Formats: sequence, structure tokens, C-alpha cells
Amino acid sequence: MFVGETGVGRTIQRTCEAMNEAGITDPYDIDKIRTLGVIDLPTIQKKLNLHYTLSLDLFGREVSTNAANAFNAGIKGRYQEIKIDDDHQLKDATYAVSEFTDGRIEIKDVPALTAINMRLRDDYSRDASGGVKRWNNIIAKHNIDYQMELPHEGFHRQIGVYTGAPITPKGAVVSSEEWDSRRDDWLPSKADGDFIQSLMKPEWETGKYASWIAPPRIGIDNKPGDFEYVQLHMA
Repeated sequence: MFVGETGVGRTIQRTCEAMNEAGITDPYDIDKIRTLGVIDLPTIQKKLNLHYTLSLDLFGREVSTNAANAFNAGIKGRYQEIKIDDDHQLKDATYAVSEFTDGRIEIKDVPALTAINMRLRDDYSRDASGGVKRWNNIIAKHNIDYQMELPHEGFHRQIGVYTGAPITPKGAVVSSEEWDSRRDDWLPSKADGDFIQSLMKPEWETGKYASWIAPPRIGIDNKPGDFEYVQLHMA
């Protein structure tokens, strides 16, 4: 996660720097911010909403007999298994799992053995929240009133108990019609994608970086920022 967190952090840093340089204090003044050649914070939040929820789907169903069988076979474990203080067999243990039933979100305890996927996903979410906290520290350092947030676990899900559930990033249950009408408020729209794509231009000058990303704090192998990693020789 470190590489992705660092890249997004540099993108956020450059946006905040550009806003400070231009005297823009409102993070929702999107059109004006985009003219600076950077990605506005609300759009970065939309990208966070998208990729985080897609990542949650990768863990599979919250309750899974396949995961239980893999655990029993010794080919699947929990995060830092050796540090967990239990019998490591989960014969009588339970784990809290959320459900979406009749339009309501409920929490219930299920056998921990079948909730291995959920346990792993919760550990991932805790790790991801640490990265978001560090991004928010960058924003706060630039005195901009905005905070990134991980969306609710039920938002924009395609696998598991929340599949297709009309739940907002804040965890509110709404009608399917309202969810569809507000989709572009929460997830990247085609226009957002087109704008980001328009910024993807090569920077050929040594030591220079694209307009939308800040330089790294230190280069690869502690090389200086203007180190010429790649030398192009024209035939």
C-alpha cells in the first residue's frame, strides 16, 4: 500500500500547494482549481470511493465456507496470525458481520471460522484508514478545510451482502432512484475521467514533474530529484 499511498499523497500535496499559491481557499471551487493543472480534492475523494470499494469486493463474501475450508487446510490465515491470542482453530469463536436485510443494516455474530474474509477485510480497512489519515495531515498542513474519508462498507458493492444496495458513502440507505441520480456526486464521472486524462502529458525535462503531482521527498536509492534515471539516445 505504501507506493499507492505515497503517489496519492504527492497528488494531494500538489493540489494543496497550487491552491495556496493561487489564493483559493474553497476546495469545492472545482473549475477554478482545475485551471491550475491539478486534480481537485473532491475528485480525488471520488477516486478513493471507487478504488476502496472495488478493493473490498476482492476479499469475497463476508461469510464463506470456502474461506473456512482454506483456513482449516492451512492455506489461508488471518493478518498476523501468530500474534492473535486464541486457539487458532476457531471452533467456538464468533465474529461480528454486517448484513443488509429488508433495507436495514444490521450486525450479527457468526462463527469466526466462516468469517475469515470479513476479518481480513477489517484489517485492510484499518490499514487504509491510516493512509487516509496521513493524506488529511497533508491537507491540514496547507490550511485547507477538507477531509478525505473512507466510504461506508456497503457503498458501491458488487460482491457480498451489500451487492447492489443503495447505500451512500455516509452509510445512509436511500432509494435506488436517488442513488442513481447522485452517482456522479460520489463516483468519478466520465467528465472527471476526461479531465484527469487531459493532464496525462509527458514531462521530458530532467528534474521537472507533471503539473498535478509534487516531487518525491527523495529519489530512488537516495538519488537527488534531478537525477537522470533514464537517458534517451536518438539514433
